[in-house]
Amino acid sequence: MNLRSTLLTGSVFALFASSSYADDWFPYKAMKTEPPFAAGGKQEEVLYTPLSKASQPWKICVSFPHMKDAYWLGVDYGVVDEAKRLGVSMNLLNAGGYTELKTQISQIEDCVANGAQAVVIGAISLDGLNNLVAEVSKKGIPVIDVVNGISSPDVAAKSLVSFYTMGHSAGEYLAKKHPAGSKDVKVGWFPGPAGAGWVEAANKGFQDAVKDSAVKMLDAKYGDTGKEVQQKLVEDVLQSNPDIRYVAGTAVTAEAAQGVIRERGLQGSVNLLAFYMTPGVYDGIKRGFILAAPADSMVVQGRIAIDQAVRILEKKDYIKHVGPKIFVVDQQNVNGVSRTSILPPEDFKPLFKVN
Repeated sequence: MNLRSTLLTGSVFALFASSSYADDWFPYKAMKTEPPFAAGGKQEEVLYTPLSKASQPWKICVSFPHMKDAYWLGVDYGVVDEAKRLGVSMNLLNAGGYTELKTQISQIEDCVANGAQAVVIGAISLDGLNNLVAEVSKKGIPVIDVVNGISSPDVAAKSLVSFYTMGHSAGEYLAKKHPAGSKDVKVGWFPGPAGAGWVEAANKGFQDAVKDSAVKMLDAKYGDTGKEVQQKLVEDVLQSNPDIRYVAGTAVTAEAAQGVIRERGLQGSVNLLAFYMTPGVYDGIKRGFILAAPADSMVVQGRIAIDQAVRILEKKDYIKHVGPKIFVVDQQNVNGVSRTSILPPEDFKPLFKVN
């Protein structure tokens, strides 16, 4: 059986391929959702293997909310490297932040007008792109939802993980440390920009995980995932809650909070936790400054989205709703986790075009 052109199911392979580079990244352990796009869909373990090459240099447009943090740099590496491997053209757009929904819509419209044959969207808003997705889909241009989530029924495929599960995994990690009946601990919670689908899902997952434990959540503090915004939010919460025990939230929150914790001499009394992985969080865990974070293999999410787009354009079988399998990285197992399995190369710089 040709592993390069077949989607395999089962669990006989190791959790990761030997590397996330080029041909070595697959087969990759993933979870598909059936029925696709259903909120209560059942997840099934699969081994994802992409096409070996595209039949022609299809033009794929990719839209990201921003490139402010290393998370989207990782997704960028995934879409760029997979476009190169498959031999397709890729143009990546950066809207500039989670407040820039109109910019994202305008950029995608321009990209379609310039001949894009498929569109991959990391959405700023869960619902705000639905009219655009409907219009693009009516033109016969498939839309692939990557990472963040789009509520439109008109998307052709989703390459993403459950951010409910990401938030739940982070909350469960704390709940196991502080079960019901033990001494209460306060946690400041920073889920990200209000209104984004991934934020609301992670928020619910975290809340559900800690509700029957000794972990007591403060009111969620929403904000854009820029370091300055998150640092200010953390500083305000620490100022008004001197007895706080944990700061938990986005990867940017954890990265920005490290300096705040050191400056205030709070190492050991206030611990940090993220609900997704970035290079900064990975390094923070290795150095002992961050407790843990679930890994969602953002590089592979980008890779799968490009492969889905090509499969749809070539009318080949594809998994409609799939994402890498989630696992938690902490200070106990971080040295046994291959960095290149879950993150971009350390020397990777943002790239916006593949010709």
